[in-house]
Amino acid sequence: MKQTVVINIVGLSSSLLQYEDLFLVQWIKNRKVSKIKPVLPAVTCTAQTTYLTGKWPKDHGIVANGWFFGDECEVKLWRQSNHLVKSPRIWDIAKARNPDFTCSNMFWWYNMYSNSDFNVTPRPQYRADGRKIPDIYSRPADLRDKLQKVLGTFPLFNFWGPKTDIKSTKWIAHASKLVHDWHEPTLQLVYLPHMDYVLQKTNDQVTIHKNLKELDIVLKDLIGFYESKGIDPIVLSEYGINPVKEPIHINRLLRRKGHIQVREENGLEILDAGASTAFAMADHQIAHIYINAKNKLPEIKALLNDCPQIELVLDTKEQENHHLHHPRSGDLVAVAKKDFWFTYYYWLDDQKAPDFARTVDIHRKPGYDPVELFMDPDKKIMLGRVALKLLKKKLGFRTLFDVVPLKAELVKGSHGAINIDDKFYPLLIQKDKDDAMFEELVGPTEICGCILEQIFE
Repeated sequence: MKQTVVINIVGLSSSLLQYEDLFLVQWIKNRKVSKIKPVLPAVTCTAQTTYLTGKWPKDHGIVANGWFFGDECEVKLWRQSNHLVKSPRIWDIAKARNPDFTCSNMFWWYNMYSNSDFNVTPRPQYRADGRKIPDIYSRPADLRDKLQKVLGTFPLFNFWGPKTDIKSTKWIAHASKLVHDWHEPTLQLVYLPHMDYVLQKTNDQVTIHKNLKELDIVLKDLIGFYESKGIDPIVLSEYGINPVKEPIHINRLLRRKGHIQVREENGLEILDAGASTAFAMADHQIAHIYINAKNKLPEIKALLNDCPQIELVLDTKEQENHHLHHPRSGDLVAVAKKDFWFTYYYWLDDQKAPDFARTVDIHRKPGYDPVELFMDPDKKIMLGRVALKLLKKKLGFRTLFDVVPLKAELVKGSHGAINIDDKFYPLLIQKDKDDAMFEELVGPTEICGCILEQIFE
């Protein structure tokens, strides 16, 4: 077996390789660079699971970053148990070939409770007084304490939310080097998320270049570390990020036609998914529409097909053409046109928006919310407000950290659709030199085999 590392640079596409001053751009000139045909949906959990199983969503069951758990009548996103994946993972396949194989999973998703060997993933503590304390989960359990003793507490609030920056990516890279030194895994999976945030927040080229340079420094150090050990890193991305111009409020469309039910609590509205005729679980540029009154399906499909910002509306039969027909999928799956994306917003009056809508709360919102990356531009003295709220929390008082705006138009980039320009396709970068850069198009289910081929060559 040959030691291998796979570095996932989130958001990397050929559209970002125009800067000759980047180490990455120079490094790949001696590598084979292919584009990966995006899986539908091209979102974190689906893409990563497809890469690590070599199977389509219809087989492994990860149809989005979350879905409607019908037996509980609740939408749940960002679950972490690896038992949700219904196909063997790359470490299962490799261990069957050679029991001496070991794997380190550094922040790739569905990390918890797998039989991979050395794993680290974000896992905040949710205290009874309402505080969210940064922390990680690891296997073995003492790896958590060893890493945070050396590196300090994982910077959770730099990993997601308005404070996202290069700090969390640096922490993951440093932790990956430590775990590699301590355990020397056969395969290490490394997740570098920095550009994911940047490209969703801005399309300003100066800002993008500045942040690429920050990431490039981390990447140069990390690749140099592995190459010094005789390891040829595989670099890839799970999706590219397409610029977008405006959102689609799909649940508001359904609500205006009488399909959405809400409960009013303290004058605010909570989506009642189990009582709704139909609702959408929005996830970037795709939305799973779950229809409780099946006789309404033709009507709802026609309604969505009439929406000019929607590219595709797939019923269960049509989902077969995209390998997405699975019991967890919606009765319909909507795919946005390339320069649009879906919000989860279901209220018609912002005064009725639930209290969590203006907070970073990835587990209570019935859909993905990239607006959590922003602070409300309409609130004055925001830094002072934040400082006061932090002080209250440290003193043990419950306080609502309502700093997130309800301005979906702030979002400048998205992903998930497959009907995009190929300059936004994800990339696969391997060790072999190939003069015909980008000419090969690799299927997403081929990635698992590419990695195994390098390990067992």
